[in-house]
Amino acid sequence: MRAPKNHTWHPRVNAHPVEVWGSAPQQQRWVDSVFRSMTREQKIGQFFMVATFSNRDESHYQYIETLVRHYNIGGLIFFQGGPYRQAVLTNRYQAAANVPLLIGIDGEWGLGMRLDSTMDFPKQMTLGAIQDTAVIYRMGAEIGRQCQRLGIHINFAPVSDINSNPSNPVIGNRSFGESRENVALKASAYMKGLQHTRVIATAKHFPGHGDASSDSHITLPTISRSYTQLHDMELYPFRKLIADSLMGVVTGHLHVPNVDNTPRLAATLSEKIVTDLLKKELGFRGLVFTDALNMGGIGKLPAEEINLRALMAGNDVLLYPENVPDAVHKIAKAIDEGKISQELIDEKVKKILRAKYWTGLNKYKPVSLENLSRDLNSSEAQLLKQELCEQAVTLVKNTNNLLPITTLDTVRLASVSIGTDYGNTFQKMLGRYAPFKQLTYAEKPAGEHSVDEILTQIGDANLVVIGFHRMSPSARWNYGVTNASLSLVNRLKQKGVRVVVCAFGSAYALRPFVGTPADAVLCAYEDGEDMQRVVPQVLFGAVPAKGVMPVTIGDWKIGNGLLTAPSQRLAYSLPESVGMRSGQLRHIETVVQKAIRDKAFPGCQVLVARKGKVVFDKSFGTLAYNNFERVTDETLYDLASLTKVLATLQAVMILNERGAIDLNQKVATYLPEFQNNSKRNMTVSDVLLHQTGLPAGLSRAIERSKAPAINAFTTVRDSLHSLQVGPNLYAVPALRDSIWNWIVRTPLTGRMDEDGRYNYVYSDLSFVILQKLVERVAQQPMDAFLTENLYKPLGISTLCFNPLQCHPGCRIAPTEQDTYFRNSLLQGTVHDQLAALQGGLSGHAGLFGDANDIAKILQMNLQRGNYGGRRFLMPGTVPLFVRTQSDRSHRVLGWDKPEVDGNSVYHAAQVSPRSFGHTGFTGNVIWVDPDYDLVFIFLSNRVHPSAGNTLINTQKIRRQIHEIIYQSM
Repeated sequence: MRAPKNHTWHPRVNAHPVEVWGSAPQQQRWVDSVFRSMTREQKIGQFFMVATFSNRDESHYQYIETLVRHYNIGGLIFFQGGPYRQAVLTNRYQAAANVPLLIGIDGEWGLGMRLDSTMDFPKQMTLGAIQDTAVIYRMGAEIGRQCQRLGIHINFAPVSDINSNPSNPVIGNRSFGESRENVALKASAYMKGLQHTRVIATAKHFPGHGDASSDSHITLPTISRSYTQLHDMELYPFRKLIADSLMGVVTGHLHVPNVDNTPRLAATLSEKIVTDLLKKELGFRGLVFTDALNMGGIGKLPAEEINLRALMAGNDVLLYPENVPDAVHKIAKAIDEGKISQELIDEKVKKILRAKYWTGLNKYKPVSLENLSRDLNSSEAQLLKQELCEQAVTLVKNTNNLLPITTLDTVRLASVSIGTDYGNTFQKMLGRYAPFKQLTYAEKPAGEHSVDEILTQIGDANLVVIGFHRMSPSARWNYGVTNASLSLVNRLKQKGVRVVVCAFGSAYALRPFVGTPADAVLCAYEDGEDMQRVVPQVLFGAVPAKGVMPVTIGDWKIGNGLLTAPSQRLAYSLPESVGMRSGQLRHIETVVQKAIRDKAFPGCQVLVARKGKVVFDKSFGTLAYNNFERVTDETLYDLASLTKVLATLQAVMILNERGAIDLNQKVATYLPEFQNNSKRNMTVSDVLLHQTGLPAGLSRAIERSKAPAINAFTTVRDSLHSLQVGPNLYAVPALRDSIWNWIVRTPLTGRMDEDGRYNYVYSDLSFVILQKLVERVAQQPMDAFLTENLYKPLGISTLCFNPLQCHPGCRIAPTEQDTYFRNSLLQGTVHDQLAALQGGLSGHAGLFGDANDIAKILQMNLQRGNYGGRRFLMPGTVPLFVRTQSDRSHRVLGWDKPEVDGNSVYHAAQVSPRSFGHTGFTGNVIWVDPDYDLVFIFLSNRVHPSAGNTLINTQKIRRQIHEIIYQSM
C-alpha cells in the first residue's frame, strides 16, 4: 500500500516474538496430520463460520448439520437461544464434524447478550467508568470461563472502537468511551482475561467504527478521518492489543477513503486495509474475521462473490456467510483461475488449525449437561457483576457534599421514580436505608399539570431522590427525559428542596441535566436490577462512589468523577464478598422448609451480615398456617424479649455514657419509691444482670386483671377505657400505675447463695424497672427517647411499640390465639400479657419490627457505636456492657452470652466467647460475634397459634441455622 504524500509510515508492530498460537512440536504434528487428511474443498470449508440458533426448529438444525458433514465448515457462531439447548446442539454438531468446530458467540457483555438464562455483565461504556482495570480483566476471565463451560472458543469481543461521535447509532454504549488510552487499556484487560481462559478474543471493528454516523447493519458508513488521524486515534487501541498478543480481529463494514478510495468499498473487502494495514503495517498474526457478511454495509454483490473477495482481501474466517455451497465452488474456481493461490489457502487453513489446537480442540470433549445452569450463573460471577456496578457508578455533581446522606433525623425523604413500575428494585433498596415516601410513575410526566400532581404527592419532603429509568440512547428524544421532568427538578429547587438526580442511562443521557439546579447528579449507566441495588448504597455511603466519566458531557469532563468515602453503613452483597459460601448457606432453606412442614412455625425471616454486609436476607413461609399470604422483608414480628436489648438496653447505654445513669448507683436513687422497701439496695448493674432477687414475672397482675370486680376492662374503646391491651379489649389508663405499684411492692424471692448474694433469676420485672428509670431520667416516654436518639438517626422505620398505630395490620405476623386472657387472635397487639397490661409499651416486651432494621442496631453495636458516619455510642460503651461482670450466670449487662455447656438450643457451638445476643419468647434470636464480625437474626412467630408449640427448641432449629452460617465461612 502506498502512503499518502507527507505521510510518515509507522513502524511495524510485532504481536509477539513468537507465533500467536505457539509453535510446540506436538501442535505442529496435529495440524499437519489434520491438514493432510483434507481435500481441497474441505480446506475451503474451514473458512466458513456459519450462523446458527438454538431456538429454531429441526429443519434448521438438520441444515446446519448438513453443512458440517458435507462441507467441513470450520465453525459456528451461535445467536439466540438457551444454554442447555445450545450445549445439546454443540455436541450434536461436533459429533458430525470431521474436524472439530470452532464455536463462537457475539457476547460483548457476556452470554446474556445472546442467550436466555445466562448472565449479562455491564456494557463497555459502563466499564469505561471503572478505574480499577484489574476487575475488567477478571470479568474477561469469567466470561471466558462461561464460554469454555458451554463449549465456546471465540467471543467476538471486546469492541475496540473509540466512540468519538456521540451520535454514533450503532457503537455508543458498546465502546469503552472517547479516550484512546482508556479504550486501549480496558479492551486489553478484557482481551487478556478471555485469552487467559483459552478463549480467543477479537478486537472490533477494524480500522475503527467509533466516528461513524450511520449503522453498518443497514448501510455502509464512511469514516472520513485523515490517514494521520486514523493512526493517532482509531488504530491506537488495535496497535496496543496486537502488542499484547491479541488473537483475533474483526474487520468492519466501513468505507475509509483515506486508506482505500475505491468507491463504496467496505474495509472488510479491502486488501489495502486488511492485508497491508492490519497484517503488514500493524504486524497482526492472529485470525482475521469478517464482520457478519449478511449485513447491509457489505454491499449488494452476490453472496459467493462477497465471500471470495473477503478472503482475497486477507480475512481468514468468513463470519455469517450465506450460500456456503456456491461460495465453496466459487473459491475453488478462483484457485484454478489463479485469482488466489493454493499456498495462501493452505496458510490460512493451517492458521485456523493452530487456533483450534490452542483452544484445546485437539482433545475435544463434549459439553457436560450436568449442572450447566448453575455453573453459568455462579455466585462468584454474580458478585463480580455487582463489583463492576459498584465501581462504575459516577457522581458528577455533589453540592455541599450532600452525598452520602448521613444525617437522617433532620430530613424528610421522598423518592420519585420516573419511567418504571411500582415495586422497582431501586426504591425497595432506598427503603432499606431510611423511610421514604415512594412515588412511582410508569408514564413520564408530560406537562406542568403532571408536575403539580407530583409536587402535591411529595408534600413536605425536604430531600427528594429522582430516579430516571428507561432512558433513551437517542439525543433526538432528549435521552428519554421530558421537559416536565426537568421542570420538576427546577420547581423542587425553587421550594428549597434538596434534589438528587439518578440517571439510569448512558453517560450521554446526562446531557439533559447539564446546568440543572439539582444538588447532586449521579450516572448509573444502565437500568438493570444490579445497578438499581447499588445506587442507593452509594447514596447512603454503604458503597463509595468511585467511577469517572468515560466521555465528556458539557462541564463534566472525561476522567472526572467525585469520589466519596464509605460511612460504615450496612451494604448488601453476596456471601462470597465476605469469605462465605452461598452453596453452604442454601442449606438454611432446607432446615427452614422442614421446620415449616413440621409446623414449628408458619414462617420466618433469616438475616446474616458479615464484615458490614448483609449477605443473606430471606423470608420463608406464610404469616399463618391458614393464611396463604407470604412472609416478605416487609413483614413485622412481635420481638418479645428482644425489646430488652434493642430498646431498653440501648437507652440505658446512651444515658450511661452521658453520665445520666450510673451503673453502680442504686436504682432507688433514680426511683425514690424503692427507697423504703426490700429493693432499696439493688444497683442498676444488678438489675441488668438479673441478680436482684426479683421474681421472673408478675403473674399476680394478670390474675388481678381478670377479676371482674376491678371493672378495668371493656370490649369497646371509650373515654374511660382508652388503653388497648388486646384486639377487642381496652382498659383504663390507670392500670399502668397499678402495674407499677404491684412491681414496687412485690416481694423478692429470697433465694441467695452462701455469700448472701441473690441468685441469678431471669426477670422481666428488671427491664420494666429499667424502662421506668430511663423515662424518669430522660423525662420523656422511652419510645420517644429511642426514636429521637437512635431509631430515626439510624434510618429505622419499622421498630416501634403498638405497630397498629403506624403500620397496616396485614404486615404483622399473628402470634397466639389467646384463650387465657384476651380471647382472640393477637396480630399487632403484644403477645406478652404484662406488656399488654401496660398498653403495649414496656421495657421487657412490646417492640415490633423486621430483620433489616434490627440489623442496623446490631451492626452499630458491633462497630462500637459508629454507624453511617455518625457516632451513637462511645467506643468503650458496648465493650463494657458485653464484658463478663458476674460469676453467677452466663449473662452480662443486659445481653445474653454463650452457654458454657454447649447445649444451647438457639446458638451454634462455634460462637466465640466474646459473642453476645438475646432470644425472644415468640421465636426470635439475635446474635453478634465480634470475632467473626458476624450478625445473625432469626424472627418467627412460633407461638402461633399456641405458645405450647416448642418444636423450635426441641429440634434446635435456630442452632442448626446458626451452625450452617459458621460452616459457610
